[in-house]
Amino acid sequence: MSELPDFFTANLDVAAATELDVDTMWKVFRLERTGHEFYEQLALRIDHPEAQELLRRNGKEELAHARRILKAISLTLGTEVEPTEEQLELHAVPLPDTVDAGLLGLVVAGERNADAGYQAWADQMDDPEVAKLLRLNGREETIHSERVDQAIALMTAAG
Repeated sequence: MSELPDFFTANLDVAAATELDVDTMWKVFRLERTGHEFYEQLALRIDHPEAQELLRRNGKEELAHARRILKAISLTLGTEVEPTEEQLELHAVPLPDTVDAGLLGLVVAGERNADAGYQAWADQMDDPEVAKLLRLNGREETIHSERVDQAIALMTAAG
């Protein structure tokens, strides 16, 4: 097993990628899989059932993003691929014991930036099916930001 950067460091690394080559796709695959754990951990740290559910929905969709990235890798390579045990490893998700609206606001910004990144990568793709998968992931990242905004509003209203 390799030494992986934590979730936040890995996100910064991927966000800096201007081209989406296969190696970067594998990094995105791992990040999206870890995104499920990230949202699960966020949900566990807040005390509002409706807000928790919104965050958990995002987490489930992060797994769908990972499946789309895996399909994009297969399309790019021209053959079906299966991730190795190492590629299935998740990043550590270091979160504080409690999560407040301020931290969730950073998540909103991160999701919006992820959409922009996906759209930029899609613009560079020669394969229209790969571009379509990337654009769909991106659009859903914006939906995630909207759900986190809703979670913030619920938490704020509840005091």
